[in-house]
Amino acid sequence: MRTSNNPALTRSPAFTEQRLRTVDPLEEAYARRSATGRETGRMTVDGVVNRTGLLLLIAFATGAVTWALDLGGLVFPAAIVGLILGLVISFKQVTNPGVIMAYAAIEGVFLGGISQFFDARYPGIVIQAVVGTAAVAGGVLALYKSGRIKVTPQFTKMVVGATIGFFALVMVNLVAGFFVSGGLGLREGPIGIVFGLFAIGLASMNLILDFDLIERGAKAGLPENYGWFASFAILVTLVWLYIEILRLLANLRRN
Repeated sequence: MRTSNNPALTRSPAFTEQRLRTVDPLEEAYARRSATGRETGRMTVDGVVNRTGLLLLIAFATGAVTWALDLGGLVFPAAIVGLILGLVISFKQVTNPGVIMAYAAIEGVFLGGISQFFDARYPGIVIQAVVGTAAVAGGVLALYKSGRIKVTPQFTKMVVGATIGFFALVMVNLVAGFFVSGGLGLREGPIGIVFGLFAIGLASMNLILDFDLIERGAKAGLPENYGWFASFAILVTLVWLYIEILRLLANLRRN
C-alpha cells in the first residue's frame, strides 16, 4: 500500500501504513457505541425503557409515602385528577416530561392508597399482585418479541374496540351501583372472576399494542420527546393490569 509523503500526514497515527492496513471501516463502525436518542434527536427503544423505569420509580416512591403515612383518603382525589390528566395527555399527545412525571406521581398516590386498602383486608395480596403483573408483562413481551403475536390492523381494531366496550360496560356497572348493590354484578362471584380474567387478557393485549407503538415509532424516527408519550402509555397499561390482578385476587379470596 502506498503512503503519503506529506510530513503532516506521516506523523499522524491515523495515517500510518500500519493503521491503514489494519483498520476496517465496517469493524470500526460496529465497535463504536450506539448513539442515544438525545444525540440523534430520535426516539429509541432504550430511551423509552429508561423513561418507563423512571416513571415506575416515581409511582413507587409516591405510593410508598402514601402507604407509610396512611394517606388513603387521597385515593379518590388522586383517581379523579389522574383520570383527567391522563385523558388530556392521551388526546393531546402531550410529550412534556414534567407533565408525564406529575401523572406518574399522582398514580403512585392512588396505587399506594388502594393497595393499602386491599392489603389490610387480604394480607399479602399486594405482593402477589405485583409479582403477577410483572409475570404477565414479561410473558406478553416475550411472546411479542418471539413473533408469535403479530400486530395487524385487524388485531388493533379488535383490541381497541374491545377496550372501548369494556370501559363503557365498567361505567354502566359503576352507575348501576348507585341504585342497586353490586351494580350489574360484574365484579362479584363467578361472574366477577370471569370478568376479571377477561380484563387481564384485554390489558395484556393493550400492552402488546404499546410495544408495537414503541417499535414503530423508533423505526419511523419520531422525535426523541415522543419517548415520553410512549412511556406514559406503558405506565397506564401496567397500572390497569395491576388493578385488575388485584381485583381478581381479592375476588378469589372471597369465594
